[in-house]
Amino acid sequence: MSQLLTTRQAEELHKSIIAYLSSVKLSNSAAALREELSIGDSFDDATSKKYEGLLEKKWTSVVRLQKKIMDLESRNSNLQSELDSATPTSLSRRNQDPASWLPRSPARHTLQSHRSPVNCVAFHPIFSSLASGSEDTTLKIWDWELGELERTLKGHTKPVLSCDFGGPRGGTLLASCSSDLTIKLWDPSDEYKNIRTLPGHDHSVSAVRFIPSGAAGSPASGNLLVSASRDKTLRIWDVSTGYCVKTLRGHVDWVRDVAPSFDGRWLLSAGNDQTARLWDAGSGEAKATFLGHEHVIECCIFAPAASYPHLATLAGLKKPPPPSSSGEYLATGSRDKSIKIWDSRGTLVKTLIGHDNWVRALVFHPGGKYLLSVSDDKTIRCWDLAQEGKCVKTIDDAHGHFVSCLRWAPGVMKGPVVNGSNGDVGGKGKDDPGGQETIRCVVATGSVDLNVRVFAN
Repeated sequence: MSQLLTTRQAEELHKSIIAYLSSVKLSNSAAALREELSIGDSFDDATSKKYEGLLEKKWTSVVRLQKKIMDLESRNSNLQSELDSATPTSLSRRNQDPASWLPRSPARHTLQSHRSPVNCVAFHPIFSSLASGSEDTTLKIWDWELGELERTLKGHTKPVLSCDFGGPRGGTLLASCSSDLTIKLWDPSDEYKNIRTLPGHDHSVSAVRFIPSGAAGSPASGNLLVSASRDKTLRIWDVSTGYCVKTLRGHVDWVRDVAPSFDGRWLLSAGNDQTARLWDAGSGEAKATFLGHEHVIECCIFAPAASYPHLATLAGLKKPPPPSSSGEYLATGSRDKSIKIWDSRGTLVKTLIGHDNWVRALVFHPGGKYLLSVSDDKTIRCWDLAQEGKCVKTIDDAHGHFVSCLRWAPGVMKGPVVNGSNGDVGGKGKDDPGGQETIRCVVATGSVDLNVRVFAN
């Protein structure tokens, strides 16, 4: 066999082996090797100490490097296959048109600091801040552009289940809720100080969303917040006073999720009773019940106006609803592994099948053409609404464990900025007096693997 090591390297290796054998009390083997290699008394205790542990260190670092190489090779092959399947026109189009951008592997940033599974993520409406909440009872604020941790918020005493940015005009707040039965409000403009705690629910608070102030007739002033709880109720809160202004009852089991329409007129909720319900946010009346899932509904979301043309075609209509009308279509994701798209009257428009495990979160592409979903099967899936809801892209192993949450960064307003709500992306369009919104190609996910990932253009 050819000698791969130089004389010096071989000598170092021999000494490391002898030191290793001595440290694991194999003194006869160590003595035999010393004799065979003619290493005499120069190899004393001090020398042995110097080389002790060197072999293990080298061994483990080789394994680590090997894993890193395998990860890089897998990334490389993913990128290569994406390049192979792309035509020059699709490549140039992807660079130009945010309306057709979809997240792709690898993530731009993997944000690591949580000590337990991540349950929720939310984007600040203006700044490059991203909040994440975890089973470790903390919220963390990250700079998603730089991929850096900015601060950790402590205050909840049990897992943080949901969070959202929004609030009064010109005064963005962060809301969080927890299985400690409370909702907390944090002020980003004052070092994220906990300015208010809202008690009132009788069980875990599973979801919290700011209700945007939008169209005329909207009950919201930008001061309202809605929460969903395991106590079977939804509550609407005035964040400026901390009072609960309305309690909505109708679900017969744990309410898992709630979403407001982009103008704040409607609320959508879903949960363990396998139903989703549409509510009038102003009166608190239930307007429709959506029946069809065969297991717990984990998530629900309203479709933005930009999706109406595609969804109207799916529903067999000749003409889509006007962009100014809200709450026309919605989507639900369930533990039955399916996603269902509905119209506001409760009619099922389409069932999307493809995930191999619970569907945990949904978001509509602000451009209106796609619906994105994440699941306990560790994937992100992109469904093309213009192709009858066909799954056109799957990011396998988006995380190393169940993917629990998903958010799309809110668009940048050109013109006057209206209330910074992170409720429903893509809701404000050409008809919105607040100005023109440009799409930001940034998506964040959180997982049971303790990581937050940012996929960006």
